[in-house]
Order: sequence, then structure tokens, then C-alpha cells
Amino acid sequence: MSKFVYDFTEGDRSMSDLLGGKGANLAEMTRLGLPVPPGFTITTEACKAYLSAGKDPAGLGSQIGTALAATEARSRRRFGDATDPLLVSVRSGAKYSMPGMMETVLNIGLNDDTVNGLAVVTKNERFALDSYRRLIAMFGKTVLNISADHFEDELQKSKDANGVEQDYEFNIEQLKELIAKFKEIVKGQTGEDFPQDVHAQLDLAIKAVFNSWNTDRAKLYRRQEQIPEDLGTAVNVVTMVFGNRGEKSGTGVAFTRDPASGVSGAYGDWLTNAQGEDVVAGIRNTEKLEDMTKAVPAAHKQLLEVMTILENHYRDLCDIEFTVEDGKLWMLQTRVGKRTPAAAFRIAVQLVEEGLISQTEALLRVTGAQLMHLMFPRFIDTSSFTRLAKGIAASPGAAVGHIAFSAERAVELAATGMKVILVRKETNPDDLAGMVASVGILTSRGGKTSHAAVVARGMGKTAVCGVDELTVDVHNRVVTTASGVKLIEGDLISIDGTTGEVFAGEVPVTASAVTQYFNGELTPQEIMADPLVRAVDHLIFHADSVRRLKVRANADNGEDAARARRMGAEGIGLARTEHMFLGARRELVERLILAENEIDKKHALDALLPLQIQDFTEILEAMDGLPVIIRLIDPPLHEFLPDYTDLSVKVALARSTNTLQDSDEKLLQAVSRMHEANPMLGLRGVRLGIMFPGLFALQVRAIAEATAVRILEKGNPHPEVMVPLVATVAELEPVRIEAEKIIAEVAAKFGVELNIPIGTMIELPRAALTAHRIARVADFFSFGTNDLTQTTWGFSRDDVESAFFSEYLERGIFGSSPFETIDPYGVGELVKMAAAKGRSVKPDMELGVCGEHGGDPRSIHFFNEIGLDYVSASPFRVPVARLEAARATLAEQTISSTA
Repeated sequence: MSKFVYDFTEGDRSMSDLLGGKGANLAEMTRLGLPVPPGFTITTEACKAYLSAGKDPAGLGSQIGTALAATEARSRRRFGDATDPLLVSVRSGAKYSMPGMMETVLNIGLNDDTVNGLAVVTKNERFALDSYRRLIAMFGKTVLNISADHFEDELQKSKDANGVEQDYEFNIEQLKELIAKFKEIVKGQTGEDFPQDVHAQLDLAIKAVFNSWNTDRAKLYRRQEQIPEDLGTAVNVVTMVFGNRGEKSGTGVAFTRDPASGVSGAYGDWLTNAQGEDVVAGIRNTEKLEDMTKAVPAAHKQLLEVMTILENHYRDLCDIEFTVEDGKLWMLQTRVGKRTPAAAFRIAVQLVEEGLISQTEALLRVTGAQLMHLMFPRFIDTSSFTRLAKGIAASPGAAVGHIAFSAERAVELAATGMKVILVRKETNPDDLAGMVASVGILTSRGGKTSHAAVVARGMGKTAVCGVDELTVDVHNRVVTTASGVKLIEGDLISIDGTTGEVFAGEVPVTASAVTQYFNGELTPQEIMADPLVRAVDHLIFHADSVRRLKVRANADNGEDAARARRMGAEGIGLARTEHMFLGARRELVERLILAENEIDKKHALDALLPLQIQDFTEILEAMDGLPVIIRLIDPPLHEFLPDYTDLSVKVALARSTNTLQDSDEKLLQAVSRMHEANPMLGLRGVRLGIMFPGLFALQVRAIAEATAVRILEKGNPHPEVMVPLVATVAELEPVRIEAEKIIAEVAAKFGVELNIPIGTMIELPRAALTAHRIARVADFFSFGTNDLTQTTWGFSRDDVESAFFSEYLERGIFGSSPFETIDPYGVGELVKMAAAKGRSVKPDMELGVCGEHGGDPRSIHFFNEIGLDYVSASPFRVPVARLEAARATLAEQTISSTA
């Protein structure tokens, strides 16, 4: 029989696959001798078996009974005993943290009899009744699927009727009345009484936690965080300890370092006379962790000691949940804490400097996605803007958006392209879709460890929480400030997640200090003075010393090339020449297209040549000494001409008024002649070069002459010519022959030696399948993964992304958009195959990628794994690619060392 239940004394933190993160860490703390309440964990395997069969796996019930008996023995109480009852909490705990996404039920074991026993043994009837009313509400919502609104509305009615503001102000008689009302809700909504059988309570609660793995919000969170669907959740059954027993009791969440900034020291939230859910739900505004010293100084001192033990043991920031019951500290959970991107970098470097981890470990603890967030803009100057309120800086950044008071409205507004700030009293897991859709979150309740704060930090969203000065009226869709200013849905506000400030209107933003650092705008002194920038500098320097993959940039002009070089680019992986034909040069392109004879055509080409030479000279100057891959013109020529429909209307109107000009008539004929039903699969790329003689020759000559001039000026240019959209070696051969002839002519003309490699983009499935043939006449391959994704999937990117991608992502057909992250099984397999085929002909052939995937962190790991030489990304993403390429190298080394 499979083992489905583990006592906390049986496991350790290495067993997170089986026990979930929470269960494994409870076992680890037990192993360390820390004060953990007795309990046991039901494994993820039990959850998966239950969800698969729709019933408990064989043997689970008896194993739970055995574990419960052991817990009773250690706690010296009996479950269901009317005189001194054992109460338990039932908590979810997947391998990866999913805060608030799955279910928890506290105070399991209370009924009409045991509540009296609890009152007697604790000598605190009010506490016992308060625990019972909490159980009925939580059990009703979580297990019986009763809307929480029913209980919350009744709670508010009771507060209003009794003149009570806070839950802890209810007296004994008022709590008895509230319990009776809550029971009526259960009876009215389910047709059944609240269950009095404590074992039935436990069984139903365990099943509710199992089922919560498949709730919509849990699925959405897993898609958002790329957590596998098949892991299942463990269930932790833990002896209840009570933070709501009076002024010597309380509950809190603590961090061994500030999870928002990374600053060293103990941070967290504390609530006197409360249970744990009160903190994370944001129902009451919390106190600071140091406020514990007023009520329970000895427990506070012990907590700091435990925090030091845990951080040194885990060698990382630890997130801790704890309860103090009548002055005694109990540890309910620990895990490696979620943190903001800024905190991740600062903490990684701090731990290196403290000797807890190596530089390599530090590099593996930060990600390219986090670095990207650090490069987001910040507010320039808020002095001229009206500050509406100030709350807790829960997740840093600067966000400007229109107010939405519900998750549904946030999703609706975001779908129209509007930037949205979700404004709530507090958020709960049902708000996740709105949080994903918003650029920022603002709540009037809660603290740094509230649901809104934790989820926002995990997503890299800006959040301000606990803004007492704001009164949020969700029903009437209005928020009122302490000074009486009213804001309605759709009004524009700005929130600063670093300071906690909220402003009216749109505050201008500027680049972050990290972006300024990468752009070369900071002095060495300024770098050292900023702890975050210093941490980024430390880790990016180490990353460059570790990574195998080179990082180049996609840049189309000298200015972009210079910026890319400042960002750390080691060359240009893609210079798109079609952008050089836009603007004022369109007229020259029109002349070229409309040329009626070779003389007119030559005049047009001659006029374009010096302009192209200048274009390439600027890029080669900016990237002097580094490789520059220049792609010959790719899109169909009609893209440089007027819209067919617009021009047809113009010509028709001119004919009706006898004002038609010859040039417009000829232009319409040309546009009509070149019009294609599907131009992205039509006359473009190499086909254009073959069918329109002189166009590729113009560009190759311009590249060669720009190179020759740079050599004569003592420069060190390294251009490479890339031919786009090749499907067969028979297309590349004539282009290469003509290019080599032109390069030789230019070399002779200027008296210099020109060594300009000629390669191709692999962006069609046929090119990938016949790469060994194409490699015979190509010096290098660059994978154009944008078009390769389109042609492999049969997608038109401009159409499908808006048509059905959101539905595909929602249904789980896509784990992520194949245009954002490489599809390893289809497109990726073609890239891998083509790389191997190319190198079977030329073992030292240079291979790179220049599509959008070149800047995507997960895709970079794939390209490193299959042995590409470089990735090329937009200038802004170059630092991200540098960092992630190093992480890919280290991950590969780790896999090799453990193989």
C-alpha cells in the first residue's frame, strides 16, 4: 500500500515534490527543533489519486486516522473530546508557493459541544465562541461553497446593530447571536445543518483543499507563473494554536529581510488577538513587527532568534508565519520568501558578501525577467501633482492608469488597450484576473503581507496597500479621500509603489537608475552609492564572465546601434534595411518601382546608393570592431507604396472631376500589379532580389563601399550580408555569386581587402529541413524565429494574436504565446535540426537567432542548450539576455554535474 501520510517528524525540506513546500518546511523546522505544532501532511500523490478517481485512494482514511492519533498523543488532547478538544487547521501546500490560490480552513473540530469544552479549558468563553463563528464562516465558504458575502453582510449587520467596529469588540452574547445567524445561513444555502461530526468536518475540509487545486483562480495563477498543472497539492493538518486568545496572543507574518527593498533586518506584520487569516486577508490594518514587544516581548525576542536560525539554514530570505498563544511562540510556516526584483538583486549580493552563498549561486537567484522589471520607468517629479493619500509601499514601481473597482471591469478596460489601476478595499484570490490585467493595485486595507501585496510582488506589479485615508465604495464605484475628494471609475491616478504615495492625474515618468546605469549615464561614484545599481553591476559583471552565448542587438541605425553597444551588445545580429527606405525616401522607392526602362531604374538606384552607404557607415562606426549582420531588404515592395484602396478611391474621384494625373494612374497600375492576397508568403525576401534585379546589388555595393571607406579611415568594420526568406539553395546560389562579384569590384576600386561573409536566415520549415544543402553556400545561419513560428504553426501573427490567442491561453492550449517563448517541440525542433544539419557540412558554422525570442529568458535557455553561438535582441533587452545567458550556462553545468 502506498504511503500517503507523513508525520512532521518524518520528512524534511528535500521532499517538496511529495509533501509540498509547506509540509516539507514544517518537517524541516520540526527537525531543527523549532516550536512547531504537532501535525501531519497528506501527500501530493494522494491529491492526484483523488482528483483522478474522484474518491480517496485505498488506505488514505486509515493512514489519516493513525496520524491523527499520533497528533493527539503529542498534543495531549483528543479530536472531538467535549472536555479538552484537539482542534486542527487544514491547509493547502503545493510544491511551488501559490499565495491565496488554494484553500485553508481553521478551527476544524469545533461543534456545539466542543466549543463549550474549549471555553472551560481556556477559561475564555469569548475566545471559544469567536473561534466557532470563524469556523462556520470559513467552512461555509471554502467547503460548502456558500458565497462569503452572506457571512460578511451578516457580520456587518451585527456590527452596526451593536455599535461595534472591530471583530474583537463583540461580547459573548453578541457572538452567540452571530453564530446562530451563521448557522441559519448554512441551513438556508445548503439545506443541511452545519456538520457536528468533527471527523466529517476534517474529511470534507481535506477534500475541499484537494479540489481547490482545480479552481479557476488556481489554474490562472499557474498559467501566469508557469507552474505545471500535474503537480497537485499536499494537505497539512496542524494542531491549532490560537492568536485570538487575548492581549498576550496574536499572529503575524515576518521576513528575515525586507522583501520589497532587500534591506537587511526583520520586517513583517503583527496583529494582537487575531488569527492568521486576519493578517493575509487584510481585514484589519496591521502593526509593525516591533510592536510585538509591547504585548509579548519574550516571544518577540525568540522570534528574532528563530529568524536568524532559519535564514542561516536556508541561506536566503525566509518568509515566516507564526502565532503567539498566551505568550508562547509557535512556527506555522516558513519558505524562501517571494521578493521584488530589486530585493532579489540586493539580497543575492548581500548573501555573497556575508559569505552565505557563492557568486554563482547569487546569479542563479536572480532572473532576466526581474532585471527587466528593474528597467521600468519611475516618476520624474511629483511636486506639482496633488497627493491624494499615502499608504504602505507594497510592491515598487510607478504605475499610471484609470480606476477600476472590480476585477471584471479591469479586464474589460484593459481589453480596450486602456491602462488600469485596480482599486479595492482589499483583494482576494477571486480578483486575480483583474490584478493580471492591471498595471497597478491600490487597496485601502492590508499591509506588506496582504494578498494584494504578495501577489503583486510575485507578478512584478506596482502596489500600494493599507491606504487608511481612502474610503473605497465598490458598490457605488467611488473612492473618497480624507479631504473629501471623490474619484470615480475611469479617473486617472498615479501610484508609487516605492513610497506608497497616490496622486491625482498622470505623473510623468523617467527611466530607472538601472536603465541609466546600462546606458552609461552614471559615474562610478553614483554606481557605488546606489545599493541596487551596485548589486546589478556586481551580478552582470559575473554573468559576462560565465556565459557562453554571445549577445548581439537588433538595430537599424547608428543611434540604435550605439545604444545597444552601451547596453553591452557584442555586435548587431539583425540590421533591417527596409526601415531605411521609409520617410522621405519613399519617393525614391516609388521611382524605382515605376521605372519604365533600365535608364530610369538606374537613376533611381543611383540616387539610393549614397543614402544606403551613409546608413551602413553609421552602423559600422557605432559597432566598430564588432560583427554587424545586415539583412537585405525583406518585405514586398508594395509596403512602400500607397494603400491600394485609398489610391483607388483617389483615382476614381479624380476621374469623375477630370483632374486625374498621369502619375497617379501609373501608380495605381503598379500597386494593382503588385497587390497580393497574402503578401507575407508572396514576392518578398530572396524572391524579391531575384525578380527585381539591381535591388540586392545596390545594397551589397553600399555595404561593401561603406566597409572600404571605414577601412581607409583606420576603422575596423565587420559586416556580414544576410539573405532573407531562403527556401532552397537554388535561391541563395545566384545571390551569392552576384554579391561576391560586387564585393570584389569594390575591393579593387578602393584598394582594400574585403572579407564579408554571406549567410542566410532560416525562417521557413523547408529551409530548416534542407539546411545541410543550404549550408554549402552559406557562411552562417541566423534563425528568424518570428517567421519560422508563423510558417510552422500556420499563423498570421497580425490576425491570430487578437483573434484567439487569449482563448488558447485561457484553455491551456498554449502555456505561453509561441511568439513570446520558443515552442521547443515544433519550432524549436526545427531550429535544433537545422543547426545540426548546417554543422554537419561546416562544423564551425556560426549560428544565431535574431527573432523576438532572442530576448526572452526561457527561450535563451533553449538556444544555449542546442549550441547556438549568439542571441540577438532589442537594445533594451540586451542586459536581460546577458544575465539569462549566464544563468543558462550555469543551469547546463549543474545538469551535467548531476548526470
